[in-house]
Amino acid sequence: MSTAKDPGVTATREPAAEDDPASLGEQATRRVTGRAWLLLLAGILIVMIGGALGLRSDAQMAVLVLVVVVALVFDYTNGFHDAANAIATAVSTRALTPRVALGMAAAMNMIGALLGVGVAKTVSEVITPPDGLHGLTVVAAGVLGAITWNLITWYFGLPSSSSHALIGGVVGAGLASLSDVNWHTVVEKVAVPMVVSPVVGFCLAYLGMVAILWIFRRANPSRVGRRFRIAQTMSASSLALGHGLQDAQKTMGIIVLALVTTGHADGSTVPWWVVIVCAGALSAGTYAGGWRIMRTLGRKVIEVDPPKGFAAEATASVVLYTTAFIWHAPISTTHTITSAIMGAGATKRLSAVRWGVAGNILVAWVLTMPAAALVAAIVYYVVHFFGA
Repeated sequence: MSTAKDPGVTATREPAAEDDPASLGEQATRRVTGRAWLLLLAGILIVMIGGALGLRSDAQMAVLVLVVVVALVFDYTNGFHDAANAIATAVSTRALTPRVALGMAAAMNMIGALLGVGVAKTVSEVITPPDGLHGLTVVAAGVLGAITWNLITWYFGLPSSSSHALIGGVVGAGLASLSDVNWHTVVEKVAVPMVVSPVVGFCLAYLGMVAILWIFRRANPSRVGRRFRIAQTMSASSLALGHGLQDAQKTMGIIVLALVTTGHADGSTVPWWVVIVCAGALSAGTYAGGWRIMRTLGRKVIEVDPPKGFAAEATASVVLYTTAFIWHAPISTTHTITSAIMGAGATKRLSAVRWGVAGNILVAWVLTMPAAALVAAIVYYVVHFFGA
């Protein structure tokens, strides 16, 4: 009898379960986990060996290509790590099926990545690495630190920030190499928005949900739910556009930093080919999907209904657009949407938010920058030692 009452269990036993996020998450867990870790280790070793050989042979162009490839791999992992951000609530409320939602998110990520380069310029100014091969080693180590932390948090299903993993990795590699770190940019454009954006997301989503409850207080609940499922198609698309606008630009900034280090760019603009390849890598990674994190955001933090999902997505979109176009700050899409989901859920009652899960997410947030920095520093020391 308990099986019949549990929609999650029922979905895994019926043929229609292929569109259920829980069953797809379990399939992804079984199929990908072991291979992902093996690929991670193999990839890090290949890049470290390639970097060391490049340093020894003074093959600057080969190492530059290697750094660009590593940056695009980060962009791809960013896509599948953060795919859940834009679509978790829409899928959990059944406004969209997972496959349709992922296709929509991939398309909107691609479009969003083409809309600006302000965030990319900010990322490229975080550190001033040495010129030539040594600088390329610093940039590659920073990106590898971010990729490693992305996969660790993906493995445990924690929606940590790819953005702050990237910044943390670059800063960690910069400190290890004794490069100049632009602390003013780190504090003003990264640290302050990292703290402020989740608070703003929580408060605005709470107020938005209060307004929705008041406006529709006399309406038929089932009719309201159906209408907000339709509205969620627009709000989820808007959030996916904001994700592309923010996250693809961070990889652009890393590639521009590598090009400036080798004298192939002056840093004043982002080459068009960099914009295209970063947009494509993020879009492809998004379509690959992030089922583990989708379940955490869509079902474990709060029970999301269509009005709450709409309020959270609309709020997060506003925050993403404002910070990208006005302040050019690389904020975390993950932090913003997660706090907005909690804010919308808190309107029911504070106990509606599963604070234990929220606490685990908070721990991942706090650890992201130092953990990515530590991994990046280790990678830098190893490559520099063998390539010196």
